[in-house]
Amino acid sequence: MNVRNCRKCGKLFNYVAGPPICEACREALEVKFQEVKEYIREHAHATIPQVSEACDVSQSQIQQWLKDERLEVAEGSGIALLCEKCGEPINSGRFCLKCKNSMADQLNESIRKPEAPKPAPKKDTKENPKMRFLG
Repeated sequence: MNVRNCRKCGKLFNYVAGPPICEACREALEVKFQEVKEYIREHAHATIPQVSEACDVSQSQIQQWLKDERLEVAEGSGIALLCEKCGEPINSGRFCLKCKNSMADQLNESIRKPEAPKPAPKKDTKENPKMRFLG
């Protein structure tokens, strides 16, 4: 059993996976997420500080939801996200599609199985016999 203190409220809870917060704080955070999602839907050109103030959610939490691809900004939105690798504008996540594909290709290349070694050619036993007879 993995028992931890909740990062938000400090209560002890049985940690399973994900962010180290208790179930009550996780549910409260999900309610806030739905509120932010609805606010962005209604106010498509709002900036992160405006959304943060209107919904009483930290700016870093909103940025985390964007990076986790739980939120996506509309074209022409006041929220600007850039690819962490090439700097290209994106709607959500950390990387643009081109960089994601490039990194996936690099990963696949690095974990490709090596080819099986080719068997050595057999030597002719007539020229070099292994058993010798003494005369």
